Amino acid sequence: MKYFCLICFSIVTISFQSFFGQQTFDLTVIVNGLKNNDGVLQFGLYDDSDKFPVVGETLKMVRVKTLGNSQKYTFSGLKKGAYAVAIYQDENNNDNCDKNFFGIPVEPYAFSNDIRPKLSVPSFEDCSFQLNESKTVSIRLVY
Repeated sequence: MKYFCLICFSIVTISFQSFFGQQTFDLTVIVNGLKNNDGVLQFGLYDDSDKFPVVGETLKMVRVKTLGNSQKYTFSGLKKGAYAVAIYQDENNNDNCDKNFFGIPVEPYAFSNDIRPKLSVPSFEDCSFQLNESKTVSIRLVY
């Protein structure tokens, strides 16, 4: 009986550790300031500073049809940690963030923490935030 109680206690302890160790959260991103409904918004979610904000190197990426002057998307099942978001409005739906001769986007774009880059792409550290509970972040597009 003593061993049976010990085994049951061990199973309950491991179950609690697994439950709390695998806790996940939702991140809702609201994009404000859409001036038109052309094309789609591409949301890129990053958790690695070495990959930010390289298209195709995202943790998660989604393209959402633009409707109205704001749009939202929820990323689900995220672990606790640092994340950053990069968004652009692919107005001509060509799967690229079009840029001018100098490499500056000619389509609307945005980064989390509403970082407005001056001469180069912002860093992950500037754009990142901690996710330790489900949360909502708002971002305004740059034109």
